[in-house]
Amino acid sequence: MKAKTPNESSVYIVQQMTQADANLAGNVHGGVIMKLIDNTSGIVAGRHASSNVVTASIDRLDFHNPVYVGDLLKINACINYVGKSSMEVGTRVEAENFLTGEVRHTASAYLTFVALDSDGKPAPVPLLDLQSEEEKRRFSEAEERRKIRLEERKRERDAQR
Repeated sequence: MKAKTPNESSVYIVQQMTQADANLAGNVHGGVIMKLIDNTSGIVAGRHASSNVVTASIDRLDFHNPVYVGDLLKINACINYVGKSSMEVGTRVEAENFLTGEVRHTASAYLTFVALDSDGKPAPVPLLDLQSEEEKRRFSEAEERRKIRLEERKRERDAQR
């Protein structure tokens, strides 16, 4: 299996927000944004793995600024880390008022996906061919987040016993 660069699977999506996406005050529902984050990140993971993928986890998701009806929601997603069958995708969301040019950082999230084979079992994924210092930094930071997630899972399992 040939290693891939993060750029080979990265995705940048823009979608205009409409009344159907919003509450009565004209603010886009957080759930709409979450779904777009998950869909976009899943595309990235699927492109990297060249297989079906499932969302395993979403790290903390904070909304920094509102998104309004009419805004362009811009989602930039890229592979940060790969394990044997899992991948971390980093996603940045911005809202742009295309009439004024104002851009607001709306949210950032890290999602973990698992690649699946034709039987629905975890499948191996290509390694990452890290080219830049930025890509190496993101990989290293993702490794640390993975360690924390695994430690938290172990504590949760131990607490249930």
